[in-house]
Amino acid sequence: MHHIISFKTAKFNVSNEKKNPTNPIYGYTLLDWLRERTKDNIEITAPDAEDWGWYSFLKWNSRGYMIGASVHYEKGDDSPHILEWVFQVEKQRSLVEKILGKEKMTKNDPCLLFFRSIFESDPEIKEIEVD
Repeated sequence: MHHIISFKTAKFNVSNEKKNPTNPIYGYTLLDWLRERTKDNIEITAPDAEDWGWYSFLKWNSRGYMIGASVHYEKGDDSPHILEWVFQVEKQRSLVEKILGKEKMTKNDPCLLFFRSIFESDPEIKEIEVD
């Protein structure tokens, strides 16, 4: 199970973003910004493309997580303008943990709260919601 943090911002200019070879969905810019912003605390892998957007992996307290980002933007739209972003955090669990229902991700997961705090501390990021 994963949790979603959605927000609106004009902070990221996606008009020159690296092309997603699978699907024309943007999100690389956000993950790259997070990699740079958190490099002293955690190591996040370089973003890679998926059909739903972009993803990276990280370790948080010895546990693996996948983070993902996507935003709808059409070439030709003025940028930067306010875009609605979707950021997801998924906790990786072993098969045994899944079968036994252990280590489920919750809205109080420290990794999720860490990223939420990054977004909430940035005055350019608005209308933050966690699902």
